[in-house]
Amino acid sequence: MALRDFALLMAMCLVWAINNIVSKYVVSILEAPPLFYAAARFAIVAVCLIPFLRPAPKPIWRLVLTAFLMGGGNFGLMFVGLKYSTPSAAAVVLQLGMPITLILSMIFLGERVRWRRGLGIALTFAGVLVVMWNPHGVAMSTGLMLIAGATLMSGIGVVLTKQIQGLRPITFQAWVGVSSLPPMALLSAWLEPGQIDTALAAGWPFLAAVVFSAIVVSLGAHTIYVTLLQKYEANLISALILVTPLATIGLSVAVFHDPFGPRMMIGTALALAGVLIIALRGNQLMSMLLAMRNRAE
Repeated sequence: MALRDFALLMAMCLVWAINNIVSKYVVSILEAPPLFYAAARFAIVAVCLIPFLRPAPKPIWRLVLTAFLMGGGNFGLMFVGLKYSTPSAAAVVLQLGMPITLILSMIFLGERVRWRRGLGIALTFAGVLVVMWNPHGVAMSTGLMLIAGATLMSGIGVVLTKQIQGLRPITFQAWVGVSSLPPMALLSAWLEPGQIDTALAAGWPFLAAVVFSAIVVSLGAHTIYVTLLQKYEANLISALILVTPLATIGLSVAVFHDPFGPRMMIGTALALAGVLIIALRGNQLMSMLLAMRNRAE
């Protein structure tokens, strides 16, 4: 990989990690409604990318469903989950996305898994369980369970995407915005009364976070990601972007003073080792699926 491209990849990972910290700040410190935060993000994405909605592959219902799962369904649960969990623990639980996507592809796409990727699946789940473990047993944290649900949403979306032919990345991103905005806005109106007043009370930091999340992350970092995927093997990119959870953990410890003791160290090491094995041992089909899964960060 060229040094310039490697630098771009590292910058993209850092942007994704910063976005995790910013999202935690928005929903916990500013106490902004997480579903409204997601709706505002997708509103900006939709407005910016409306010209790219066409041509859209058919059937439209499958495209809308897939876009929502990888957009509003994924990020809505993730933002709510971040409100009740630490970003460092969430970063580890998010690594379930790869093994979940692989398991779903085995069930619905006939993906075959040999022992090495089976080991990767086992290590990732073991690492997540270690992170959720306490002296009294497994801590069924509501926040982390929602984060795990977000990875399931995204994994289902990735598998459905495989059934959509001729879909341009920028067209899909446009449909993510359009398909996610109405459900997120309606859910926010239902579950988060007074959400607009609360967001306005948060002031310019909330607006800055929304713009950063939509423009810099969804549009900017995504563009870099797609560009690099077109130049290099998906396995390589999937392995290198493991910098994102590491950067998230480091920033979370520095900013929010998250505890990072032996249990977190062991769990993180196991989970990332499992994901790395899956990424490096994937075949052409799985490489594409994992690449699309990682795009949802």
